Amino acid sequence: MAEKCYQALHNTTPTSNSLVGTQKQDGQANCTLDGSSLRVLLAISYSIFFLLGLVGNLLALWVFLRLHSKKNSVRVFLINLAVADLLLVVCLPFRIAYHANNDCWVLNPIICKVVGNVFYMNMYISIVLLGLISIDRYLKLQRISSKQRFLRSRESILTCCLLWVVAIALILPYIALNKQNTPTTKCFHYKQLHNAKWKGYFNLLLVVTFWVVYGALVMSYGKIAMGLLRVSREKPDLPNAVKYGRTARKSFFILFLFTVCFVPYHLVRIFYIISQITDVSCQWVEVVDKTNEIALLLSAFNSCLDPVMYFVLCGSVRRTVLQLLCKCIRLAVSGHSNSSSNDTGRTQRDQLTESEITTLRRKTQIKPLDT
Repeated sequence: MAEKCYQALHNTTPTSNSLVGTQKQDGQANCTLDGSSLRVLLAISYSIFFLLGLVGNLLALWVFLRLHSKKNSVRVFLINLAVADLLLVVCLPFRIAYHANNDCWVLNPIICKVVGNVFYMNMYISIVLLGLISIDRYLKLQRISSKQRFLRSRESILTCCLLWVVAIALILPYIALNKQNTPTTKCFHYKQLHNAKWKGYFNLLLVVTFWVVYGALVMSYGKIAMGLLRVSREKPDLPNAVKYGRTARKSFFILFLFTVCFVPYHLVRIFYIISQITDVSCQWVEVVDKTNEIALLLSAFNSCLDPVMYFVLCGSVRRTVLQLLCKCIRLAVSGHSNSSSNDTGRTQRDQLTESEITTLRRKTQIKPLDT
């Protein structure tokens, strides 16, 4: 495979993507895309995201599964969100290796298909789960009924199971029916879909799904924040007035993170998909391809920000993590103190031993041997 990469990098024959804009018989221009300007940025960024996301989501899962014993729908959604983020993060080393190797894929092409589709599957599962959490929080704070909730714990588990089953079922055709004539040394790259427009239409459906979820987030967190701010301003003497204002700002914070991470990508995605299924110039293809790669970085960054969101916005998670850190610090300090005490005791014992030896020598008049 290394020889194939070398041949691909030094091949001057026009391929399925040639920047010179040669015309095919069906009228579609062949465009070769040069991603060398982004390779270092992508490799370094995904490496940082991998480290932060792996540690953060493993810690979040440990907190939710082992320490956070309260069972409710939000906890179920958060556990599944951490799992989805963790699976997305696990896909990043493949992207890191690909970009670090001059955008050359050295593994089996099937692995490329699986990793690429699993990456996007978990990204959209995270998006849907964040939408479900926003709706659940909104309905609970509205207190529609003192005994009625959006989803109970059991129902939320069934909802998450259904979400995973549907997501896996949808990506299987992408993996099984992907028979494009693309170089085996390429992965995570721009693809023309003139012979498989159904994939483009499905990707557009995913974009529409995102905007529906985003609308739900804006409505839910917007109403939550505005309602709490109104109560805190109109009734400042309430015991929880300050807490209401703080919760409102947290709601805006969640909406801000979601907007920064996902909105740019799904704006670019519309033009990206259109360029895949229609005839456009090579210059436009190059622009949307590079813009799409940068916007995708922001979406992947969300897998690192979700654990931060748990820590900042969830008091029980924050207390648990701080207690864990304090415990680790105490153990480290205690271990250091015990080590120092042991060293001191050992020194005293050594001194006592030397003193005893000197006394014995004096009594028995034994002199050390000359060397």
